[in-house]
Amino acid sequence: MREHDVSTTRFQPNDVKIESKETIFHGFFKMVKYTFSHRLFAGGWSQSLEREMFDRGHASALLPYDPVTDEVIIIEQIRVGALEHTSPWQFEIIAGMNGDGENPIEVVQREAKEEAGVDVTNIESICHYYPSSGGCSEILDVFIGQVDAMTASGIHGLADENEDILVHVMSREKAYQMMSDGTIENGASIIALLWLELHYKELQKRWLPN
Repeated sequence: MREHDVSTTRFQPNDVKIESKETIFHGFFKMVKYTFSHRLFAGGWSQSLEREMFDRGHASALLPYDPVTDEVIIIEQIRVGALEHTSPWQFEIIAGMNGDGENPIEVVQREAKEEAGVDVTNIESICHYYPSSGGCSEILDVFIGQVDAMTASGIHGLADENEDILVHVMSREKAYQMMSDGTIENGASIIALLWLELHYKELQKRWLPN
């Protein structure tokens, strides 16, 4: 099969006509209903489509890694999305919603202190992606950052947000095994741990003194 040049077929925002936009729910999060049409790959325009979109803002996530001990910090907390599934308590990397005008790196530095009580240095970008673009506008920036694993322990979280977060310090191999056997189910955590498994030797060379 002949491959197409992606750069010549990808459409841009002006290839969509937004006919209407209506907020149909606004609570802790927001739901918006769009009516729109778009250009078709075969040429011409689609019929008008109606789609509901979950608008929850943007977020940033961080995998804290100690290159000296080759350990990572994983947090555990209850998640409403998993209340009726495998386990409501999910093992994840650190993450939080971006505040207005807040830089993603500032977000992960703040969240690392709030959720695990650690300071982070040498923050590097892993990726940025849409977790569920079929119905949600959220963009997630994922980072890895250097920490001293000896400073991480205990229970953390903001009392005014009813957070109850347990810190786990574990070997890189243990975290990777938890991801492989399905214990870690969070998308950003899976991406970050896969990335670390591919790049930990490079990180150790960059972050550790000769």
